[in-house]
Amino acid sequence: MLKIVKGFLVLALAGMTASAQAEATPPDVLIKNTTNEVIRIVKQDKDIKGGNNKKVYDLVETKILPHFDFRQMTQLAVGKNWRQASADEQQQLTKEFRALLVRTYSAAITSVADYKIEFKPLKMQPGETDVLVGTEVGKSGMTPITIDYRLEKQEGGWKVYDVMVDNVSLVTVYRNSFNTEVRKNGIAGLIQSLVRRNQSAANGG
Repeated sequence: MLKIVKGFLVLALAGMTASAQAEATPPDVLIKNTTNEVIRIVKQDKDIKGGNNKKVYDLVETKILPHFDFRQMTQLAVGKNWRQASADEQQQLTKEFRALLVRTYSAAITSVADYKIEFKPLKMQPGETDVLVGTEVGKSGMTPITIDYRLEKQEGGWKVYDVMVDNVSLVTVYRNSFNTEVRKNGIAGLIQSLVRRNQSAANGG
């Protein structure tokens, strides 16, 4: 299931991009409009389609990441063990988990233009600050995949704190492996494990 998350998470993440109207824009409208923008950029930019790492990372950093609450995502992924971590360790965990997700998104973003995305109607009550925005992703010859985003309205606008692929939560997938690592080697061991994974990815592993 982690491979599915890695392979298609970028399609969910592509719906999150910087916008001057982000705070006032309903979350489903924001996702739809900006998803189309990211797809347009990928289609038109030959360097991105060709896998130019710098341009891919720039696209991820500028169009996707500003609308994610990585601290909350990390806290949810670490789960009950978060309370064991010192303030410095929590900061390190957030930094390394963010780096891990950035590389995951970047590795798959060149394929985003190959898929058709259907945006589902938003079920949101007036004044609601925590919502689920749903999409269905597919292409010819492939069974469609449901990708849902969990967003919370914060002071700076709507922020994503979890992504669900076919009803499987991203943070839950990571929580299972993180809990195993903490049981074996503690919080420090989990941090070192993330550091090693990021270094391996940076070196082409």
